[in-house]
Formats: sequence, C-alpha cells, structure tokens
Amino acid sequence: MRTAEQVTFGGSGLNRAAELRGDATALAGARAHPGARCLPVWRGKPLLTGEGFSELALLRLDDPLFSAGYDGALPGLLFLGLKEDGAPRFAADLSGWTPEEVDLAALGTFFDPSEQRHPDLPDDTAFVELRRVMTRLSPRDAELAATAKAVMEWHRSHRFCAACGAESGPVQAGWQRDCPACGTHHFPRTDPVVIMLITHGDAVLMGRSPNWPEGMYSLLAGFIEPGETLEAAVRREVFEEAGVQVGRVGYLASQPWPFPASLMFGCYGEAISREIRIDENEIEDAIWVSRSDMMGAFAGEHPTIKPARKGAIAHFLLQNWLADTLD
Repeated sequence: MRTAEQVTFGGSGLNRAAELRGDATALAGARAHPGARCLPVWRGKPLLTGEGFSELALLRLDDPLFSAGYDGALPGLLFLGLKEDGAPRFAADLSGWTPEEVDLAALGTFFDPSEQRHPDLPDDTAFVELRRVMTRLSPRDAELAATAKAVMEWHRSHRFCAACGAESGPVQAGWQRDCPACGTHHFPRTDPVVIMLITHGDAVLMGRSPNWPEGMYSLLAGFIEPGETLEAAVRREVFEEAGVQVGRVGYLASQPWPFPASLMFGCYGEAISREIRIDENEIEDAIWVSRSDMMGAFAGEHPTIKPARKGAIAHFLLQNWLADTLD
C-alpha cells in the first residue's frame, strides 16, 4: 500500500538512536545538548500548545517543572530519540502532580474533553487527551507523543517482576526494567491486533461495540493469539464476531495505537458470503455497508451510520477503499 505510512502515529522517520540508551556518557551529553527538549506527560496526556492544541509543548530540561517532585511510574527521563539536526528529545512522566480541579470520571474515557493546566506553565498549554487531538499533530509530534504515552503506560502497569514478584526498576533510558532480585530483564509490551477491511462485492463489513457513541460503526478487529499468523487471525476473528467466512487475506498497513499499547495490523479480506451471525458477547451489531452509503457516512449525510473516527487506522483504510487507493 503506497500510502501506508501516512497513517496517524506512523511515518515520521524518528531516529530513536537506541544505541545511546545504555551509554551513560552519551545520555549525559544528550541531556546537556543546547537543543534538548522534553515533553511533559500527565497520566498519559501530553502537554500541548498552539491553536487547537496542535503542537507538543516541549520544555527545556532545566525547567523547574522537572525538579518539582512530580514523578510518576517512570522516575527520570525517557529518551525518545534525535531530530535530524541531532537535537535530543525526551519525555517525563509527571503523573505525581495533582491538579486543583480534575474530573476523575473523564480520565481515560473514550473521549476525554477535560484539560489540565499547570499553574507554573504558560496559559496556552494544557495536558490534553491524545485521541482528541491526534489528527492535528504533525507526524513527528504524533510519533513522539504516542511513544511516550505507550512506554509510560507500560511502566505504570509492569512495576513488578513477572518472574519473581519483586519490584523492578527502569534502566536503558526508560526502555527496560530490570529485577534486582532475580536479574530478569523486562521490555515494553506491544500487543498485536488485526483490523480487517472485509469486502464482498461493493460492500464492506462493519461492526459496533455497545459502548461506542450512537451510530458509530468501524472495522472488525481482534488480538492475535500465540502461534497464529495474521491471515489466520483475520479469518478467526471475523468468523467469531460476525459468523462470516473469509477467503483471500492480505496486509495493507500498520499503526501504533498507544491506548494502551497495541500495534494494529490493517488487513483486507474477501468474504465468501454476506450471511451474518453475530456473537453478542463480542459485538453489538454487524452490517454490510455499500460504497455509496459509506461515502454518505464520511460526508456526515448518512441518517444512521457514523464512521470510525479520524486518526484511527479503520478510518484510514476505509478512506483509501472509497478512493480506490488500497494498492
């Protein structure tokens, strides 16, 4: 797929400079670099600025915010990589900060509209839910934010060694946790998921989860199981959720999805028939949508169907299917 890396969170070409992560001297030099900047993150929300919160608010490493004792699950800096001019980029987990007013019920929801503003930062900055602004960010800003969010979530949920239960600690500039008791090394987790553009003639198979906004339909998706290929996972998931048999399967594009830590493998598949038999434990509904109806949904003109949100790989794949640019 020629446009594969144009998907949100992909394709910025960030130099992650992994060879520097275990080099204390090189990391010290990176922190001292005059162009070094750090992205503050609060409970998974990056600090943003610009019109409509369209840019990351990157701070100098000597900003007092980073010495205020707000450390979250990842104490210290996470090294993200280098810009083309060699300027280092870091992120800091400031989840230990407690805003004066915060809507705890909104945090982590499907669409969190709340904004948290730190009193010591400029008025035009705020911690904002990434899903809300992901399509406004540049490819580089989106990749930096997604990487920081995913790694910090891993630190939050993997504090203890899976081998012996002792508390582990971060090393390798935030890209590893080591257990002091048994010596086991742990690495950031990424869960592989298939998401499928299943077609039959001029129609595409769409499904919806019961907790989604009213009228929203998206492509079927599911986690890949151990010992399973992408192709087998596509066929299994579609049959389990919608009872539809799938023949030919192929790969289209991938998307890092840091909510909390998935890698979405976008695939296409050709259905053998249009007979649907949903598993209500998996999804609420599944329907075949014609190309013309999907075009109406994308235009906001369909009376009942709302497409997957912009920024998600489902929206990306459907948009390319409508434009006949999948290959």
